[in-house]
Amino acid sequence: MKNIAVIGAGTMGSGIAQIAASNGHRVSIYDRNADARVKARDKLLKILNRLVEKGRMDDAEAKAIFGRIYFVDSLDSLSDADFVFEAIIENLEIKGKLFKTLEGIVAKETILATNTSSLSVSAICAFVENTSRCVGAHFFNPPPLMKLVEIIPANQSSEHTVIEIQSLIESWGKLTVKAKDTPGFIVNRVARPFYGEALRIIEEGLASPVQIDEVMKTRAGFRMGPFELMDYIGHDVNYKVTETVWKAFYHDPRYKPSFAQKDLVSSGYLGKKSGQGFYKYGIDKVDGPKIVVPQETSDLIYDRILSMLVNEAADALNFGVASAEDIELAMTKGVNYPKGLLEWGNEIGIAKIVKTLDTLNDTYREGRYRASPLLRRMANEGNSFFA
Repeated sequence: MKNIAVIGAGTMGSGIAQIAASNGHRVSIYDRNADARVKARDKLLKILNRLVEKGRMDDAEAKAIFGRIYFVDSLDSLSDADFVFEAIIENLEIKGKLFKTLEGIVAKETILATNTSSLSVSAICAFVENTSRCVGAHFFNPPPLMKLVEIIPANQSSEHTVIEIQSLIESWGKLTVKAKDTPGFIVNRVARPFYGEALRIIEEGLASPVQIDEVMKTRAGFRMGPFELMDYIGHDVNYKVTETVWKAFYHDPRYKPSFAQKDLVSSGYLGKKSGQGFYKYGIDKVDGPKIVVPQETSDLIYDRILSMLVNEAADALNFGVASAEDIELAMTKGVNYPKGLLEWGNEIGIAKIVKTLDTLNDTYREGRYRASPLLRRMANEGNSFFA
């Protein structure tokens, strides 16, 4: 079994460590914050005990998994690692300098993988001398439960590095998709309209968060509406990803952040973790009357958000971010969409989506609603995805 090192004892790092240890690897977790290491250790023990209580594993298995995880207080303790997974703060300089430091500690064959969700993998890898051993491996939260991992080869990654990291992660029972090293990769790029267009609709006063969540759950089939999901993720996190993608795309209006969400972050209303976001938490829920959304409002919500989502997926395909199959897999397994967006586009009708986007583009004239060239060609030729 390979030795695995994880840097960062937060939710993502601890989750990756749990997966590796559950698959028989010896795992070392480093975090420079001693309190973070203690909290991660206690939380992991609690998770394993809960799995035993639920009958998911027996006590001996839980103890064996926990016994394979070592919480270390020095980067030098990671010298025997075959793979290093970095899961620290989303800051290019900090991640890059960490990899540069690691290069003087680990073996020259050790693969360095960053769990960044939105930064350039190639830019992170540029900090080290042997750039060919660096790669992106983006897990989703919580890692033990989410099946998908995005593999992002940097410009400098060797084919050997990509094959090795993909083989390791797939041996853990995960599904992998390969994404080009572009802002947001697949999921965090394609999913932006789910939040962004919902926020735009409330900013214009065309519908309320409750109405939008209701339509996207009952009519579109999402497990959570966009406002519930943003509250769950945390507005500080969700806003930061949106801002990062927007800046990385040179302020493309399709990814423009929302003032409504920025105001929540500035006010400290971060969602569920702070007790308030678009909804209030921490009090007993009282079920009210069933929400009835007028048909015209329901159509507006459904058509705008779905058209923007399908358009984003089509544009990712058009620019070679990933294959059509991997885009579909990423959205259904990475963020639990009820169906793949390209197939959804077929069902709605490519020509209808283009017409919706053109109508919006004619109204706003700001570039936000421009149809992907691929969608427009398909509409003109009467084609569909996977035909």
